[in-house]
Amino acid sequence: MLPPPPARIDGGAVVLRPFADQDVPLVVAVATDPLIPLITTVPTSGSTRDAQAYIDRQNGRFAEGIGYSFAIADAASGEAVGQIGLWTRDADRTGRASIGYWVASAFRRRGHAAAALAALVGWASGLPELERLELYVEPWNRGSWRTAEACGFHREGLLRGWQRVGVERRDMFLYSLLPGRGDRV
Repeated sequence: MLPPPPARIDGGAVVLRPFADQDVPLVVAVATDPLIPLITTVPTSGSTRDAQAYIDRQNGRFAEGIGYSFAIADAASGEAVGQIGLWTRDADRTGRASIGYWVASAFRRRGHAAAALAALVGWASGLPELERLELYVEPWNRGSWRTAEACGFHREGLLRGWQRVGVERRDMFLYSLLPGRGDRV
């Protein structure tokens, strides 16, 4: 049985923590991002009410049996810059979990995603139920797959037409990390 989410995970330049009311402006800001709302449940309306509902859903993911969702916050300022999730719906049965993350465009290329991914993997690697961690990244998203590789993930191949993004099916690179076999961040 997976443990409840920790109150925070320290990751050097970032802290992973539950979403809070003060994070509403971040969610509102990414509503117009050309990709984030297509591959996540971030609402496209840009309304404060819908952003708050998104935050409430993220904070309820563990209780729903879906997994863990954290705000990625800058360690120095405490300001949220993105989101990272460890999705464990069938982990008790399969030993597998997947990870997804996004960083708002205003905060990209500063190492937040890599720091958040390393922190989450470091914590998740201590969970004996998780034998395999997976990431799915579109081939064009070089920044994301470079982040995965920098954190010890191995590209296993191309999954053709793997995921619907918006109205079309898109290819995804499959990455994995096997904590029990010595893969390290």
